Amino acid sequence: MCGIVAAASSRNIVPLLLEGLRRLEYRGYDSCGIATVGPDGLRRCRSTERVAQLAEEAKEAGLNAVTGIAHTRWATHGAPAVRNAHPLFSHDFIGLVHNGIIENYESIRARLQNQGYEFTSQTDTEVIAHLIYSNYQGDLLAAVKKSVLELRGSYALAIICRDEPHKIVLARQGSPLVVGIGDNEMLGASDAMAIAGVTDRIMYLAEGDVCEITPHKCQVWKRTESGEFLPVEREIRVVQAYSGAVDLGPYRHYMQKEIFEQPRAIADTLEGVAGITPKLFGADAEQVLSGVSRLLFLACGTSYYAALTAKYWIEALAGIHCDVEIASEYRYRISVPDPDALVITISQSGETADTIAALRHARDDLGMKRTLTICNVSTSAMVRESRLAYITRAGVEIGVASTKAFTTQLAAIYLLALTLAKMNGRLTEEAEAEELKRLRHIPSALSSVLALEPQVMDWAERFAGKDHALFLGRGVHYPIALEGALKLKEISYIHAEAYPAGELKHGPLALVDANMPVVTVAPNDRLLEKLKSNMAEVRARGGELYVFADGDSNIVPDERMHVIRLPENYGMLSPILHVVPLQLLAYHAALVRGTDVDKPRNLAKSVTVE
Repeated sequence: MCGIVAAASSRNIVPLLLEGLRRLEYRGYDSCGIATVGPDGLRRCRSTERVAQLAEEAKEAGLNAVTGIAHTRWATHGAPAVRNAHPLFSHDFIGLVHNGIIENYESIRARLQNQGYEFTSQTDTEVIAHLIYSNYQGDLLAAVKKSVLELRGSYALAIICRDEPHKIVLARQGSPLVVGIGDNEMLGASDAMAIAGVTDRIMYLAEGDVCEITPHKCQVWKRTESGEFLPVEREIRVVQAYSGAVDLGPYRHYMQKEIFEQPRAIADTLEGVAGITPKLFGADAEQVLSGVSRLLFLACGTSYYAALTAKYWIEALAGIHCDVEIASEYRYRISVPDPDALVITISQSGETADTIAALRHARDDLGMKRTLTICNVSTSAMVRESRLAYITRAGVEIGVASTKAFTTQLAAIYLLALTLAKMNGRLTEEAEAEELKRLRHIPSALSSVLALEPQVMDWAERFAGKDHALFLGRGVHYPIALEGALKLKEISYIHAEAYPAGELKHGPLALVDANMPVVTVAPNDRLLEKLKSNMAEVRARGGELYVFADGDSNIVPDERMHVIRLPENYGMLSPILHVVPLQLLAYHAALVRGTDVDKPRNLAKSVTVE
């Protein structure tokens, strides 16, 4: 979501800040800005265009300074407009950027307005700038410490002050923030990717930390429960975040590139898996996983659909009961805790605010201490806060619509299902060898599925003129239908809904007519005959079917039934293969409609606010 870059250096940091914003563009944003502090005070440029336009404005304005902050904003409070773009100022004296949401901003705003403060934006962020100004008595650090004690909600902050031009104060609560240790410079960022190439020495700030950086010094204070701030040392890690700009190569968009990277991504995710063992998930995984009575999955969006798939796999293979919760809902309802449950969070970034909050609720409030995270970023907050982890190796995923992150999550989940099955005595040595063989064949099988792209492109031409679509699946392929519908609406803006095919006659069938395309995931499994009956219901109402079938499923195409056959039947692992043509369908439908595939409207890549 919103991105922060900050730098205190002995060189001009404007190019560094702008490059950092470019690296964060994949997260999604609707405005951007940069501010510097120097002998001529605070200066800034803000734009509702892309970072490239901001760079032009900064060049024209002659921005040049050794201390500065920059931001990409995804609007929450206040419309996407220049006056709401960060950095925000108070009296041209305090400047700051903010990720997160301040829940009590209205009461603070009312108090400050009564004191004569004038607000020029619609944001919750502006109250922080004025609050720090009101508390300033010659020491920016002291003013920030006092101010954050009043804030409720989530924040990652980078603050500069006209009278302390070589200093930046950082603070975090609920939103990620890192410090980069460079040569004669210190940097702050919401994502280590923003400062990759400048330094690989990274310090992760903890909840409640306040940090002061100058070109040659970094000092961190942790907040205690009583509201005091005590000096603390945070570990400096060498992190190879991402190297250089991501090259599109022969592809038109990052989403297309990432779809075609899936064979490699899954091969990398499975690299080194010589056998099914708890140690795949951590050194003490055998102890943590032993005696698990049930599993609780917490996730959002695409990762939630991966968790739904996990329920089918784990209950079938390991015989362990699974609950799957939408993370943003879980902590706001009264639930029944189970101290012997394994809590599993799934996230591409590992910084998803709702999922982190749900993890903490399960662990700290409900006492469920067995935790595991499946994630694509080894240094993320979610991984650091879980006892066990499995790191998918999808590589950086820039397209907002997740593709390779999803299929690598499924591969990791299947390994977990096999591990629990083996620990429960439900996986023989012979079956283990066969499962490993099938897993290792997935990259090759995926390559064959990707070769279907030309056929999918033909379908996309027909879809592009539609306003609505239905997706159907049964059993373990119902979550895949959900994911296919999500992809289509995310990037093509075609309204799409997914249902278990057996639910058609319980309401959705009323929508079916000649103008409603019905996409059906139809593997040759034990539910195929049931699915064919559901497809017949669609045809009887004049609906038009688009069926992704296995090669041996014996579904005959005709004028109202279009069929694309996947090269092989892959049994339990079929969801990993069947989701790929759905990704391609969404991508090519979006291309025909001319939407911004990699940066769809209103969406962000990393959702770091509730």
